[in-house]
Amino acid sequence: MPRTLPPPFAGYLDALEAAGLHRRPVAVLDLDAVDANVADLARRAQGKPLRLASKSLRVRPVLDHVLEHPGFEGLLCFTLAEALWLAEHGHSDLVIGYPTADAEGLRELAASEQARAAVTLMIDSVEQLNFIDASVPGHEPLRVALELDASYRPAAGIMVGAARSPQHSAGELARLASAVVRRPGFKLVGIMAYEGQIAGVGNAGRSVRAAAVRAMQAASARELAERRAEAVAAVRLVAELEFVNGGGTGSIESTREEDAVTEIAAGSGVYGPGLFDHYTQFHPKHALHFGLDVVRRPAADTATVLGGGWVASGAPGQDRLPTVAWPTDVRFRGTEGAGEVQTPLVGKGAAELRVGDVAWFRHAKAGELCERINEVVLIKGGTVVGTEPTYRGEGKAFL
Repeated sequence: MPRTLPPPFAGYLDALEAAGLHRRPVAVLDLDAVDANVADLARRAQGKPLRLASKSLRVRPVLDHVLEHPGFEGLLCFTLAEALWLAEHGHSDLVIGYPTADAEGLRELAASEQARAAVTLMIDSVEQLNFIDASVPGHEPLRVALELDASYRPAAGIMVGAARSPQHSAGELARLASAVVRRPGFKLVGIMAYEGQIAGVGNAGRSVRAAAVRAMQAASARELAERRAEAVAAVRLVAELEFVNGGGTGSIESTREEDAVTEIAAGSGVYGPGLFDHYTQFHPKHALHFGLDVVRRPAADTATVLGGGWVASGAPGQDRLPTVAWPTDVRFRGTEGAGEVQTPLVGKGAAELRVGDVAWFRHAKAGELCERINEVVLIKGGTVVGTEPTYRGEGKAFL
């Protein structure tokens, strides 16, 4: 082991060794960092409830752990199958963040009184209502929420943000709400709008691009606050809403100021992944790392680890690659990047590594790491306190 190994990584290796955990890859979740991040998320929300995004964690016991903290209420799920599984394990406030075309899952939902009470489907069109009715004719009332498009459209033909709901204006959402209310078998209970161009785009730095991003986000927040308030008011004329969900980890400060929003979605800030290194308003602790073995040295300044090509979803780019947490002063080899089977690290820091050493990484996105591993090792106070299965480790691969 190199003598320069700094905290927390020296401590991780000592704790793993003491617990008899020698296999790599290994994912280490620092519960002290998790608890600090959770407390900071609640502080930033200033009393507005936070709905935990399960996609960003994907470890069921960790979901339960976070929900025990003040300020967190309910889960924002990413598939119907996941929501049904979590309902079986006792969760009772489950909003699905995306529409579904899972006919089998819809039949399972409709057949279970417990699931119908716990799960809220997301829709953004009448076509989705038609699909549900065709999949489960004559079904009992199902809870549904409407998604409002939160993208920023400063001029004709310009759209900044995720391509999600086709319902952009208050009038469009109100017409969809009326269609739901008139339709047997559905109960309209909520609205969701995710401002990804604010919550999911880093804005730190002095570059021209960073300044432009901050200006866009400020303008988008102002526009969305007005439009979302109008949409919520229009929908409330036809239905009593239980919740209006908005935001994300990166937009808590602006979303919390909207009276129309009753809760804020958050999840990635619990782990503090690589994509969250470039925000001005918050700096989460790095709670989740994965370690890979150095298995060869092709050159004096190159050390190759086994595996590592765990690239994040989204538009391809350097920001989707894992972040090398240790050693410092290294880079990915330009012609290989992060590879499925091997990842060469090049530079001064790599020259210190020897076969059998461990290099430490962070995934660019929070929960996606858990699709690659079966369990996470939990460390608290520098000691291994247990291991917990990821969704994958429990035999679940929802997407």
